[in-house]
Amino acid sequence: MNKLTPGSNMMWESSRMMLPEHVQRIREHQKEMLKKTKPILDEQQKLDIGFKLQCALHNDLTVEIKHFDDGHYLTAKGKLIKLDTNKINLDIGKEVKLDNVLDVYID
Repeated sequence: MNKLTPGSNMMWESSRMMLPEHVQRIREHQKEMLKKTKPILDEQQKLDIGFKLQCALHNDLTVEIKHFDDGHYLTAKGKLIKLDTNKINLDIGKEVKLDNVLDVYID
């Protein structure tokens, strides 16, 4: 089919090309659509996480921390260096806010 074919719609032929700004905005929109909301933990889950972190810190165990960051669920695996009231420092150079921790797995 070409532009001379009866029934073709020349009005929309130029819409095949997109400006770079439009492509960038479409990609940003797709990333926003993949974002998740942060779950709310109850007190029992928070106590369980605290117990696991204390146990791993005192026994020098490797932990895998599932945490929330900017709309995504991430994991970080390593040994605890420092456990603060606001953050957790791992030996891999990762720092995780304690409020963003969703679960802790001990190896």
